[in-house]
Amino acid sequence: MDDAWIGQLAASPWILAMLFALVVGDAFLVVLPSETLVVALGALAATTGEPSPALVIPVAAAGAMIGDGLCYLIGRRVGLDRWGWQRRGRVAAALAAARASVHRRTAVLVFTARYVPFARIAVNLAAGAGGVPLRRYLPLSAAAGLAWAGYNVAIGAAVGRVVGDSPLLAIAISVPLAIALGLVVDRLVGGGRGGGEHRDPV
Repeated sequence: MDDAWIGQLAASPWILAMLFALVVGDAFLVVLPSETLVVALGALAATTGEPSPALVIPVAAAGAMIGDGLCYLIGRRVGLDRWGWQRRGRVAAALAAARASVHRRTAVLVFTARYVPFARIAVNLAAGAGGVPLRRYLPLSAAAGLAWAGYNVAIGAAVGRVVGDSPLLAIAISVPLAIALGLVVDRLVGGGRGGGEHRDPV
């Protein structure tokens, strides 16, 4: 299969704009595949040379920080129980766990929740609603976003280097691998039980 078209897509400046918008939106809508796109771009960078990881990582990190920051502001303004979706299902369980420990474990929660969609929303909302100081929250959010972006690009790039000059194959392998690793992380931090409410490693 001719991969020229995907190389042209990877080199388009619009791909970074789309990445930024998707990552910001994923802070609220967990169905958006922001991790998938970051991993795919890492794979493309390794196989086609475009887009540069030096651009992908800061753009993805900035989108993560802004999206998470907006969740923090929503939590500060409206609290944790104004809307129905905050009081139902996995989000409600994650909010309850985050509310109970967001001050004691701010750094651990902000970093680990970045990899677990429902926990990510819960932790950022709880940080805002619980009054975690912005001067404390923002550096943690920025560092977590940067680590998350670098991690996902690295997964894609590692697979891309193995498969060589086949960008589509690199994407086809790296994206399911990243999803599987994400499920492992979700399980390790207790995402299935509301973000690890029974664990207190710090």
